[in-house]
Amino acid sequence: MKQGRQSMILELIENHDVETQEELLALLREKGYEVTQATISRDIKELKLVKVQTESGTYKYALSGKEPQGRLDVFRRVFRDTVVSVEAAASLVVVRTMSGSANAAAEAIDVMNLPDVAGTLAGDNTIFVAVREEGRQQNVVEALSRMLRSK
Repeated sequence: MKQGRQSMILELIENHDVETQEELLALLREKGYEVTQATISRDIKELKLVKVQTESGTYKYALSGKEPQGRLDVFRRVFRDTVVSVEAAASLVVVRTMSGSANAAAEAIDVMNLPDVAGTLAGDNTIFVAVREEGRQQNVVEALSRMLRSK
């Protein structure tokens, strides 16, 4: 539940200019998450979110750029906690996630900069991973599977 909520928070702040905890709370409730402001505050701290200035001069929540390793750790945790399966399919790799978590898990794959991954396309619970070269799908499956097993 916590991991799914935190995945949704990452997705929401990527897709919306969320200026306040109240806005984040409202967006989460629209997505079916019944949480309190105190829970949101803890999530913000655990995810190491910061406020950054937008082009229009307002402020919004974003991942901290000061701690790249911390950011990677957050994405790895989100990936581990939301991915259900990884399999090769023709020239793609298909990753299945818990409902509503594919965008955050796809972002995790993108942030990892795996050499065989050209990019990702995410739906609600499915990610298509484009592999750079034909025949390298199994390498990507193995790399993603290792990420699932790592602590």
